[in-house]
Amino acid sequence: MMHLGTILLGTGSHVGGWRLPEAQFGSQNFAHLRQVVGIAERGKLDFVFFADAVNSGLDAHPGMMLRFEPLTLLGALAASSSHIGLVATVSTTYSQPYNVARAFASIDHISQGRSGWNVVTSASEDAALNFGLDSHPEPNVRYDMAEEYVEVTKGLWDSWEEDALVGDKETGRFVDPAKMHVLGHAGAHYRVRGPLNITRPPQGYPVIFQAGASKRGIAFAGATAEVVFTAQQIPDEARAFGDKIRDAAEAAGRSRDAVKIMCGIAPIVADSKAEAREIIARLGTLGDPQAAMRVLNDRMGYDMNQFPLDEPVPDLPLTTAGTQGHATQLFSLARREKLTVRQLRDFAAASSGHRLVLGTAEEIADDMESWFRSGATDGFALMSPYLPGPFEAFVDKVIPILVKRGLFRADYQATTLRGHLGLDKPAHPATAASA
Repeated sequence: MMHLGTILLGTGSHVGGWRLPEAQFGSQNFAHLRQVVGIAERGKLDFVFFADAVNSGLDAHPGMMLRFEPLTLLGALAASSSHIGLVATVSTTYSQPYNVARAFASIDHISQGRSGWNVVTSASEDAALNFGLDSHPEPNVRYDMAEEYVEVTKGLWDSWEEDALVGDKETGRFVDPAKMHVLGHAGAHYRVRGPLNITRPPQGYPVIFQAGASKRGIAFAGATAEVVFTAQQIPDEARAFGDKIRDAAEAAGRSRDAVKIMCGIAPIVADSKAEAREIIARLGTLGDPQAAMRVLNDRMGYDMNQFPLDEPVPDLPLTTAGTQGHATQLFSLARREKLTVRQLRDFAAASSGHRLVLGTAEEIADDMESWFRSGATDGFALMSPYLPGPFEAFVDKVIPILVKRGLFRADYQATTLRGHLGLDKPAHPATAASA
């Protein structure tokens, strides 16, 4: 069956969607976020995902301008949900492995095995200025750091064997010291002694998510990721990307089935395709052009303000300053559809660069089924232009069709995020060595 999750911005994915009278919003409104997570859980989605970045600015997307620190948010949501996976972004460039390993282990215990970590190296140059640096490390350095960082966090999660906690009241034996392991890591970027002061997460490791699409990003994802987000606009491109990820996994000594590919879509459910287009047009009148252009600039890695709005998007080389996966897809879309800079800006504003799917519930289900059955994707990461209306419409109208067609479950069959995704729990190294 296909996998479904949602990328949740408190304001919705459209830069101006929050302005609609019927829209609820608030990236700092926990009750609002809890309500949307509840809708996702009612739809039996695999996970909710909270994107994050460690830069800020008044010209950012409203949903990213102000937001909760994501690990704090996951801890609160873990206590107010029961089955749905809880996933958040944490940058390996601007954090420390020990703190992050400890936080994710805590969230996994609190949620009883529902946490996921979207590993990023941070694309924005602005982030460096918030961490005492004059400049952003270059991409190869960031990936070197990320590879070592993930190795360290996994080592810390393995500090304690599964049955290390004894808690014998009669003997007073609290833990079995023979089942505690000092990491003692000393590498090029990190020195971490360990052990972690919390036992191994219920899932072994939180599920590792990534979205890198550069050559180095694909190699990193193939070696470490279990779910990869992508933004392809046509099935052939999505299949080709999936093959690259699976080739990279195989090259790293992993199974080709070890990674799930999830394409981002922004579904607009309406009574007709014409009505769905009217919704997009209405949203287009509400977007702040400056914020919309910032979204496009962040994706493309260029200041697109330098080009005339009503002339075709120029054919530019990819740059390491942007998000290469999104940039590749946006350039491809602009060439294929002969878009102007203004049109591409408005498209990025509506869906943050992901694929817009417009129409009736049946038409959207048809589109998703076609992509899934063709092998273009293992599932979809859903985005909503505003909340909760479009998301609730998807859950109440599209998901029942997918269930009826045997493409999605009618109820949860597992209690952990790994269980929802059909991923195995990593064996503890001590267990693997004795097997």
